[in-house]
Amino acid sequence: MNLSEIKDLLPTLQNSNSGTTNTHHSNDEIFSGTDNDNDNNNDSDDEDNEKNKSTKLENQLKNNYPGQVIPDNHPDLINADADLTNDIPIDTDYIELIHLKITSLKDLNLNRFNNLKYLCLRQNLIENLNAIKYFNNKSDFEELDLYDNRIKHISSELNLFTNLINLDLSFNKIKHIKNIENLTKLKNLYFVQNKIEEISNLKNLVNLVNLELGGNKIHEINLEILSLINLEQLWLGKNKINNLQNLQNLKNLKILSIQSNRIIKIENLENLTNLEELYLSHNGITKIENLDKNLKLNTLDITSNRIERLENLNHLKNLQDLWLSNNYISDFKNIETELKGCTSLETVYFEGNPVQKSNLTSYRRKIRMILGPSLKKIDATYIRS
Repeated sequence: MNLSEIKDLLPTLQNSNSGTTNTHHSNDEIFSGTDNDNDNNNDSDDEDNEKNKSTKLENQLKNNYPGQVIPDNHPDLINADADLTNDIPIDTDYIELIHLKITSLKDLNLNRFNNLKYLCLRQNLIENLNAIKYFNNKSDFEELDLYDNRIKHISSELNLFTNLINLDLSFNKIKHIKNIENLTKLKNLYFVQNKIEEISNLKNLVNLVNLELGGNKIHEINLEILSLINLEQLWLGKNKINNLQNLQNLKNLKILSIQSNRIIKIENLENLTNLEELYLSHNGITKIENLDKNLKLNTLDITSNRIERLENLNHLKNLQDLWLSNNYISDFKNIETELKGCTSLETVYFEGNPVQKSNLTSYRRKIRMILGPSLKKIDATYIRS
């Protein structure tokens, strides 16, 4: 018997072994507290019965069809209960439960780990953070990683994790940044790929070093950013931002990534004198300008914009990587004139420009001659010595 035939048998065998119907409960019921203790006990009995029937069904299939791989009849669910943490030492300070289809924090009984500081529950099916209220040592936590779950709202209980240093809520369904105002020791905050439309409730997080908000629906860099004076990395790619603004207080910023937005002008970066990497690809920029004060730049990415000629780059003596693929640059002489002062340049990308498409056989040789012996790579290909 093949696998599909075995799958077809599953409903029939289940019905013949089943006397009850599966019961599903809402999150409100799961976290309803002592008022529903009796109901919860009944639910627990029902769940045990279902597990026993499932085990019986699996054994029956194995006996009837030896040598066959028996498919999981519930492939999308693994019970999130204390069994997953039974073998973890009670005095541990680190727990990692990744890709286990966990649906509930409460069922993990994490409140018994009084020394817990680092919790990683990446790639599960957790829908809310309500159960963190049961944690006994909220103020001792330093890292909470809930990357790639199904969380829609940030529980107010999160504000009690006052010593948290790293918080990752990327790849969830969060619409509003809230209930993190008291997390003043945060250094790394990740909200990548959510549904956030506005930067909010960050002004107290003055110790932030790294803020990642890429892949959201943010329309502007608002005044909230001004308070983040210790920020060194700001990632805002794949949003709907029109202007570079409200960045003047970020004097410690080293990396600014704002690719795949709606930027049409490079501006308001003059105070970012420590900026080392600037990523502006996939925007609508027509001119390279206003980088006079950014003398520490070593990486500049303006790929896939509307640049027709190079300008205002000759002063960037520390520039090592220049990415300009898929623009409208057509003049070798312009490249030579503008980049001759960039004596640290090691990597350039000009593929997809007229200067490359119109000179397929001689393009690499000409670029190498123009930019000299310091050049190591052209369009992702290393230069032979």
